[in-house]
Order: sequence, then C-alpha cells, then structure tokens
Amino acid sequence: MQRWVLHIDMDAFFASVEQLTRPTLRGRPVLVAGVSGRGVVAGASYEARRFGARSAMPTQQAARLVGYSAVLVAPRMPVYAAASRRVFQLISSRVDVVEQLSIDEAFMEPAELVGATESEVIGWADALRAHIWEETGLPSSIGAGTGKQYAKIASGRAKPDGTFVIPGDRQLEILRPMPVSELWGVGPVTQARLAQIGVHTIGDLADLHEREVTISLGGTTGPQLWNLARGIDDRPVAPRAEAKQISAEHTYPRDLSTHAEVDAAINRAAEAAHRRLLLDGRGSRTITVKLRMADFRIESRSATLSYATDDLATLRATAFRLVRYPDEVGPIRLVGVGYSGLESARQDVLFPELDRQIVPTTDHAADQVVEVTREATEDGWRATQDVHHPDFGHGWVQGAGHGIVSVRFETRATGPGVTRTFPIDDPDLHAADPLASLAWEEWFAQQDD
Repeated sequence: MQRWVLHIDMDAFFASVEQLTRPTLRGRPVLVAGVSGRGVVAGASYEARRFGARSAMPTQQAARLVGYSAVLVAPRMPVYAAASRRVFQLISSRVDVVEQLSIDEAFMEPAELVGATESEVIGWADALRAHIWEETGLPSSIGAGTGKQYAKIASGRAKPDGTFVIPGDRQLEILRPMPVSELWGVGPVTQARLAQIGVHTIGDLADLHEREVTISLGGTTGPQLWNLARGIDDRPVAPRAEAKQISAEHTYPRDLSTHAEVDAAINRAAEAAHRRLLLDGRGSRTITVKLRMADFRIESRSATLSYATDDLATLRATAFRLVRYPDEVGPIRLVGVGYSGLESARQDVLFPELDRQIVPTTDHAADQVVEVTREATEDGWRATQDVHHPDFGHGWVQGAGHGIVSVRFETRATGPGVTRTFPIDDPDLHAADPLASLAWEEWFAQQDD
C-alpha cells in the first residue's frame, strides 16, 4: 500500500501574520524587513512577490522592485512564534507524529492515509488547511507524495493556499522534467558540477550510472541525490531531537568585501537563528559567529553571557561584537550565527539595554550599525510599533515626526481600523505588547493554565 508523506508550509508566514493582525495591510505588498531600509527581507507577502520581491533579498532592492506601494514593517518575532505554536497545536491534534522543520513548515505521515487514494489525501489535507484557517485566519499549503522529497516539491506546487499531490504511479513523470535544483541538497555549487556533465533536469540525473554520480558528487551525497532523482526516498518522519545548538549560516554567491555587506549578513543570520530559537522555546547563553573566507579558512568566535536569553537585540549585539571584517580577514564567502548553551530558564536583567548596545569594531562600521542600535533603543515612537490607548484600544504607529504621532487602531478581530493623530508626548498613549494584536485572549489564557 502506498505511503503518504505530507509537507505543510504556511504561506508567506511572517507577512500573512502581519496582514492578519493589521487588517489594513490585507491585499497590500508587505515587506517584513524593518523600516530603516537596511538589512534583508524576512518575509514578503504574495502581493509583494508579484513584483519580484522575496525573502533574504536586500531590503532596499525589494522596496525598489515593489515601488511606492511597498509597506515595510518591523519584524515581530513573538507574534510569529505564538501564531506558529497555535498552528502546530492544531496539526498535532490530528497527526500523531509531526516533524517540524521550522517556525512555519513540517512533515507529517498520518496513519489513516496509508493506502489512501489521491482524492482521499486531497480531502484530508484540505480539511486540515480549512481547520487552520478557521481557527487562526492563516493560509497554508500542503503537498503529498511517497517520501519527504516529493511532498516538499508538491507543497511548492500547491502555493498559495492549495493542495498538490504527486501519486506514486505518476511520480517520475512529474519529477523528470523538473530542474535538478528542485532536489534537496542541490545548491549552486552542486548544480554547477552537474551542469558540467550535462545534467540539468531530475531526469538527466536519474539516467546516469551510480558510479558517474559518485565520481562527480562523492560517495555520500552522490548516491543520495541519485536515489531521490529515481523516486526513492524512504526517510522516516520523526520528531527532531532537542538541539544542542541553533544556528543559521549563508554562503554568498559573491564574496563579501565591505563592512555594510558583512553587517547585513550578520543581521540575516542572527535573525534566522533567532526564529529557530523562539520555536525551540529556550534561551541561549553562548553566541558564536562563524566566518569562512574566500580561501576557505574558517574562523569561529564565541562569547558567553551570564544569563540565558531569547532577546534578539541582545543576541544580535553580541554577534556584532564578535564579527571581523574583510579589511581584517580578507573577502568572506560564508557568515553564520549560532546560539548554544541552551536553557529553559531565561532571566530578566536589570539593565538589558547595556547588552543590546552594538559597539562597532571599527570606525568604518559605525554608519551601518548605528541604525540597528537606533531601531532597538531609541526613545519615542517608531513606525509599526504596537501601542495602546485607553479610549481606542490596540493600534500601531503609522508615522511620527514634527511633534505628532499617527496611529491606526486595529487588531485581527476588529477589521480595518481608523487612523488618529496625537501629540507625540500624549500621556494616554503607551507602548503595547505586540501579542495583543492577535486578539486570542481565550487561547492565551488556556496556554497559561
């Protein structure tokens, strides 16, 4: 009987959560990237993707592609983490074993689908997606196939907000014309090696002899990719073991040669690792920055705090204190940030702003990191900041300057709200918990119980 593995992926998750909790943004091209224009995009709505914007793209480039209609919002990781937790509680209520890959995607292998027909799988997946939508208001896509690889490919075909199934008897027919880069583990370097021997599609790879693949890609990676190309993927779906370290690293197609490029890379890695840290639920005491230079030398530098924390500003500032730049070590091809010394108990410290300060390692770095520091510690109102007013409720700052602040009052539960303007020092306007924008009071109360 056919095995069915399913891959669920929340659609444009960060941007979808922003559009859920700030209804005015629905249907608009949202870039979750901070409002300074620096750094990289953490999430892009489908409206923004139509212009070519995408995650991990430099913010300025994405904003230029979208144009004047782009809406830049600062990331709110606690809100995304809470939404993720609720989504995966719903999934776990219907599936015994879930292998969660990240804050917004997972594999499943429902026991009741063993031997099911294609239409039965579609019906089951659509019912789960509808359940998630009804409970949270968030869209998702599900792909299904005979193994993890094919479920993952199928979920990409299902987007946005759909279900796509690759049945076993049509698997090779569907897979063979696809670019070989669709396979797990085929990055730019592997793709280039395969292109040198005339392999451009999954079918091209499947048609090779195993020895040819082993010579080109090595005795471990080669056979693994070859089997995937031939429709063989029997890897089990299983919960992931508790991590000892949580990290994110990125290899860049062009060596980083400026302070600004390295700073953007540190931001990208620190924030990506932080998303995984929040999903894990623990705090970190030790922060590590990893650099691989153009000549393949690797440098790793670490610092240990006196307490465990999941505060992004603190973790990122520590990473900036560790990083070195191209004028010190030469061109850099890989930048990574890792969090270890993971502990369930996290501490509040008396003066957290001291650990959040980003101290430039050189004068040249000052212009880039001052903006990061300002976003984290500047007094006064910041665009997209969550606020509360006793008469109008929860809202978010649309803009501030010239002694006034404009606030749009809305949450997930209110529908599009109205904008009101206040003196910048209005005593009734206070910073608010971003989680209030979800308007999930009953659910949060259940979590506390």
